[in-house]
Amino acid sequence: MNPAWKLNKLLGLFLESPCPLCQRSQAQALCVSCQRQVQRHRCESADAWQSGQLSVFAWGHYSGALKRTIAALKYEGNPHLAEILGRWMAESWRSTNPSKDGIIVPIPMHPSKKRQRGFNQAELLAQHFCHITQLPIAVDGLKRDRATEAQFKLSSAERSQNLSDAFSIGTFLHKPPSRPVWLLDDIYTTGATAVSAAQTLRQHGIRVQGMIVLARTEAEVKSAESRVRSTKF
Repeated sequence: MNPAWKLNKLLGLFLESPCPLCQRSQAQALCVSCQRQVQRHRCESADAWQSGQLSVFAWGHYSGALKRTIAALKYEGNPHLAEILGRWMAESWRSTNPSKDGIIVPIPMHPSKKRQRGFNQAELLAQHFCHITQLPIAVDGLKRDRATEAQFKLSSAERSQNLSDAFSIGTFLHKPPSRPVWLLDDIYTTGATAVSAAQTLRQHGIRVQGMIVLARTEAEVKSAESRVRSTKF
């Protein structure tokens, strides 16, 4: 388990802890001022689009205070940040997707990487997301068989190759879900992770509706805008 996470969790039981972004003492995951800054990177309206055979829903843009908060969650031992971020995702989702016909599957992390970090941020976000939406969660629906390189380091072609055969079916192998699956992750860059995970599930006859993410990168924002413009002519 990540030592910084254990220390932050222990201190949080007795003391107000410093805000991960500004270091002000506060009793919440983020101070009110930093919450406002993160909220500025929220998509103005429910940001949903179609990427191939997947519907994709993103809460915000991967920049500024939101990008910094995700880094604090993943790399600085602040798993408690997943609670407020997962809640924001859920509230936005629920306002535009009232249907409860779905099951949430967080993108899995390789066991060695999860041991090193102490948690899987996608799993934590999914748990808090499902607490609000009341959608069922299948934490072990998918497994990650290969420890892959971080996607942001790679080119588009390398990302697809990096994720080749990275996933396998988990608990769904013996009990396939009757509901369509929504994958959930923290960041959407090119969609290579979503495509690889969806292909693994679909090879076993499992319906995959789409992907829910906390943030999408500027590269994907520009790509989506280009796709929209191309449909107007």
